[in-house]
Amino acid sequence: MYQMASHSLTLGRIVALLALVATLLAVPGSPILAQARAEAVALSALSPELVTARAALDKYRDPVLAVHDGYFSTVGCIEYPEGGREGTMQYAPGGMGVHFLNLQLIGPTMDPAKPQVLIYEPDGNKLRLVAAEWFVPVDASAPSRPTIFGKQLEGPMEGHHPLMPAGLHHYDLHVWLWKDNPAGIFSPTNPAVKCPKGGYSFAEPAPKLVEHQSH
Repeated sequence: MYQMASHSLTLGRIVALLALVATLLAVPGSPILAQARAEAVALSALSPELVTARAALDKYRDPVLAVHDGYFSTVGCIEYPEGGREGTMQYAPGGMGVHFLNLQLIGPTMDPAKPQVLIYEPDGNKLRLVAAEWFVPVDASAPSRPTIFGKQLEGPMEGHHPLMPAGLHHYDLHVWLWKDNPAGIFSPTNPAVKCPKGGYSFAEPAPKLVEHQSH
């Protein structure tokens, strides 16, 4: 009987999902449908390991819950309209968004379920979770370059002025888990991310690369 009830519940969820899809398809130009399609594209590009990481972090779609768990907003929305140049990080022209930093997670250890930074894109009066960032200051890193998901973190680079001191040399790796990125899943910037004009939006030059410092 339990198995039958469980099967009925699953079938009910499938029917409800199909009904929702049908409703959305009946509304041409629906922003909800556009958002669902964009997320489906992003999800289809993820490896199984990244799908698992995304599932663990999905709860932070609610930025209030992120704050509750120790992620605090850096306020500014960041974009790099000119991308990177020689001697700087090779950024594609595009945006990053609003960074929420968790200082409790700073250290040499990389955990797929505990990024040091969550990144949100402003969307009207909402913030939409688009990416996670694994971030390690040079002074807190192990002797070898930090890695996660089989990728080395990029850098070392200067801090992202004006929201970070330029002297905060660090490594980082952006992973676009919730928003498709034409520049690539691990690209630092996303050409599809836009910051609002005015307010706390900053168009920055790409940070300079720095020498690795042994410690």
